[in-house]
Amino acid sequence: MSDKDYYELLGVPREASKDDIKKAYRGLAMKYHPDRNQEKDAEEKFKDVGQAYSVLSDPQKRAQYDRWGHQAPGTPNFGGFSPGMNGFDPFELFRNVFSGFGDDIFGGQTGRGRQRAERHGSDLTVDLNLTLEEIAEGATKKIKIRVLSACPTCGGSGSKGGKSEVCSRCKGSGEVRQISESFLGRVVNITTCSVCHGEGRVVKDPCSECGGDGLVRTEKTINIQAPPGVAEGRYRRLRGEGNAGPHGGGAGDIIVLFHEQEHELFTRHGDDLLCEMEISYPQAVMGAAIEVPTINGTVRLTIPPGTVPGKLFRLRDKGLPHLEANGRGNQIVRVTVHVPKKVNSHQRKLLEELMAETEADSAEAKPFFHKIKDIFN
Repeated sequence: MSDKDYYELLGVPREASKDDIKKAYRGLAMKYHPDRNQEKDAEEKFKDVGQAYSVLSDPQKRAQYDRWGHQAPGTPNFGGFSPGMNGFDPFELFRNVFSGFGDDIFGGQTGRGRQRAERHGSDLTVDLNLTLEEIAEGATKKIKIRVLSACPTCGGSGSKGGKSEVCSRCKGSGEVRQISESFLGRVVNITTCSVCHGEGRVVKDPCSECGGDGLVRTEKTINIQAPPGVAEGRYRRLRGEGNAGPHGGGAGDIIVLFHEQEHELFTRHGDDLLCEMEISYPQAVMGAAIEVPTINGTVRLTIPPGTVPGKLFRLRDKGLPHLEANGRGNQIVRVTVHVPKKVNSHQRKLLEELMAETEADSAEAKPFFHKIKDIFN
């Protein structure tokens, strides 16, 4: 489903009331419902506005979305809210919102519920761990996953002979209508039939292999493309690769959640990479040219004389590629100065000579500090 802002999908401002959101959804759902709109992308738009409404109509989900957007923590995918992963059905949502409107929504039919003789399968979630090198170059991963597939014995029908019969409760409509009287008048509530689950038919003589569901668990291998620059918190939806639906219903999706493994040298900040390089005291004082590792090899970095510990150097375009855009981030090199715990006699002699000269320089500077001290006394 779309990653577009939910408020934009429904065409409402962020401060819109719950009634305004519901009104906007009703208009767009009627406009894009595939039973009345035959455009190629109508069903996808119908699902998108359903997804937006399912989040913005729920106060808790809306509060999370307003704060975090599609990256809301605690949601089942890193791209944010994905109602399809929790059994979300945009057509069921449509029927619930429009319940009580009778059979006049689509000229005597209650919409997709009667026409659709199938239930889609559920979505599956896959966690994919990537190294920083794989993120830098992009990678193709092959993984094995267990899914529900159509039963080979009954062909997914759930019946030994492939036969079914009209549901005795809903009489084949897939829906149950309950009429009640109130001070507002007659109210018609339409719900999915609990016996046939909206299919309108029930299995006759269930298959012994699948128990009548038409589904068996199998294992398959899928290829997953990880784009260059992908980050923790991103996901990819593989449509139609999830569990098959009961009795020949369409398959759900697989949602791939990308995870970034910790690197021994680099720390990631957006598309920039940070690393630390240790140099010696003489190198810091006199300057030097050192080899610095990058995600794509090594480069030569010039350390100027008088470099202090903690100094940052920027290596342009040596970071990670921008996701779905040109260019790369930078690499930031933080310099630290190595202080040896032990020194040999020769090194000690040199350090003592250096210390003596340094103390002499400090002694010459004392009069100046005394003057400063006198000012504040």
